[in-house]
This record gives sequence, C-alpha cells and structure tokens, in this order.
Amino acid sequence: MAEQAGYLTRDDGARLAWRKIDGRGAAVVWLGGFRSDMTGTKAQALAEWAQAAGRSYVRFDYFGHGASDGDFQQGTITRWRADALAVLEALVEGEAVLVGSSMGGWLACLAALAAPERIKAMVLVAPAPDFTEALMKPGLPPQGRAALEREGVWLRPSLYGEPYPITRTLLEDGARWSILPGPVPIEVPVRILQGGEDPDVPWTHALELAQAIKGEDVVFTLVKDGDHRLSRPQDIARLIAAVGEVA
Repeated sequence: MAEQAGYLTRDDGARLAWRKIDGRGAAVVWLGGFRSDMTGTKAQALAEWAQAAGRSYVRFDYFGHGASDGDFQQGTITRWRADALAVLEALVEGEAVLVGSSMGGWLACLAALAAPERIKAMVLVAPAPDFTEALMKPGLPPQGRAALEREGVWLRPSLYGEPYPITRTLLEDGARWSILPGPVPIEVPVRILQGGEDPDVPWTHALELAQAIKGEDVVFTLVKDGDHRLSRPQDIARLIAAVGEVA
C-alpha cells in the first residue's frame, strides 16, 4: 500500500504534516523526539516494515518540527501532547500501538493516560519522561540559567549541529506534566529499549519509568553498548521485533 501524505489543521490554523500507510491491525503511531522529525532512521524503518507486512502506520511532525507549521521556540509539552492526541483522533481508527522515542516516550505515556481506551500497547526507545525537569533543568550551566532569567531563552550548544533554543516557558510547562516517580497508571503491554551508553537519557531514568508503570507486562531491554538514538541495524531489528510482538 502506497504511503499517503497530508496536513492536519489544528484549531489555531497551524498544520501538522503527516504520512500514513493503510493496513491491517492496530495502527502503529510514531512519536518522535525533541527536535527530530518523521523522516529519521527509526521512523523510516518502521514505514518500510509496515509496507512489507501490510500493517497500518502513522507518523507525523509536532508543531515547530520537520514539515509542520510553527516556531519551534514556541513549542511546549502541552502543545506537543495535544498534537499527538489530535493525530490519534483524526488519523487512527480503533486502537493504536504508540512507538515513542526520547521525548516521544514521554508524550506516548501522556497520550495513553489521556486516552487509555485508544491504546493497545507501547514501545518506547530511550524514553525521556519529565526530561525538562529531571534531565534538562539540572544540567543547565550558569550561563544558561542567567540567559533564561534575563531573556527567557538560552541557545544550547549541540553535538549534532546548530545551537537550539531552550525556553523558560518549555521548562515551566514541562513541570506540569511530570509522571515520575509514579505510579503511572498504564496497564497495556510496554516494551522499553534503552542504551547503556546513552549520554542524554541515563538508563537508570528509563528503568525508573519501567518500574513506575502499573501494568505487569513491561519488558525493559538494556542495550549495553547502545547510544541515545539506537539507530544501528541491530537496534532497528530490536525495535521492529518489539513492535511486531505487541502489535
């Protein structure tokens, strides 16, 4: 089945870019990470899997990400959570299997808490729940804290390209959506893949989420030499196997 593409217009007129493959079974829905988009290695690999297996698959870009409208600097967890729920409502019939990477793992949890009847299972890759409060805020250097206090935004240096903005609004808003230490009342099957060499999300943080989730069918896989992206061929194979198992 050919992949369709289009835009979902939100209430404020901003458009979210999406791609969809029609197929059988619960729709697999990709939730990307902070500053990533739906053309990344893992999202594309899942699209190829879905086409080959005849499975339903949806991927999209949040507000301010990728091909979607909006200024990234205006984005918040509240907004991106609402985007995920809007995609579920508009583009998915029946149950969904949420596949969340990094920030997308947090948003997957928030979507499952908001619409539990829509979620069949979850696969989380290096999930970063509460990352604004638990990971980002404690790691701010003095100059970052000063810039946030003075201007409301700090341009954080990146290993992967240009510096990117961290806003006071993002940090304050993120604190509203904290789910740890739990319990997190999610009862569906959950598979978590986490790199032991992840510099962005410590494996202990992802394990805390696994332990906080209320359901019993939770499997935590530590890839000892894995990084944050978990995009090597062997990592992609693990991801597809996990999605296939719960889908």
